[in-house]
Amino acid sequence: MFEHDKMNNFKTFLNRFCPLSEQTLTFIESAFVFDELKKGDYFVLEGEYADEIAFLESGIVRAYYINDQGKEYNKSFFVGPTIIGSYASLISREKNRLPQQALTDCTIWRAKFDMIEHLSKNNYEIEHLRRKIAEQFFVWNEKKQLEMALLEAKERYLIFKAEHPGIEHLIPQYHIASYLGISPTQLSRIRQKIS
Repeated sequence: MFEHDKMNNFKTFLNRFCPLSEQTLTFIESAFVFDELKKGDYFVLEGEYADEIAFLESGIVRAYYINDQGKEYNKSFFVGPTIIGSYASLISREKNRLPQQALTDCTIWRAKFDMIEHLSKNNYEIEHLRRKIAEQFFVWNEKKQLEMALLEAKERYLIFKAEHPGIEHLIPQYHIASYLGISPTQLSRIRQKIS
C-alpha cells in the first residue's frame, strides 16, 4: 500500500506535463523501483557514467561542482516532487561533472535510463513526456542563467525564497549562499535587511 500510494504521486506528477494513458503509466511503473537516499548520500558521483534517472518524491538534492581550488558551488537544488539525474552525462555518454547529493533524507523512484529509452521507442506518449520534461528544464536553466547575470543578489534571494518556500529552514545557509553566488556573510546581511 505504501509504495502504491507513492507511485500515485509519481503518476500525478507526470500527468502535469501531458495526460498519459493507463497503459503508458503501467509501462513507466514497470521501469521504476522505490528507494531512499539518506542525508549525505549521492545519487550520482562526479567522474562516473550516469545510467539512471529518478523521481524525487520527497526531500532535497543539490547538484554542484568543485573548482580548481577545491571550492564547491551549488548549481541547482531539486526539491521533491521533481526529476533528478545527470542529463548531460546520460545523453552524451560522458563522465558526470555535477555530483548530486541528498541534503535531507529523500524518497525516490529510480530507473535505468536505457530502460526509459527502450520504452520510448514504441510509445509516443513517453517520448512526448520526455520532451516536455526536457523543455521545462531548458527554460528553467536559461531563467537561472539570466538571473545570475542580470539581477542583484537581493533580487536573486527573493526569487529563490518564492520558488522554494521553506527550504532555508531545511538546509544550511552556506548552501543557499553558494547557489546565489555570494558569501554566507552577504546572505546574512541581505536577510537582515529584508526582515
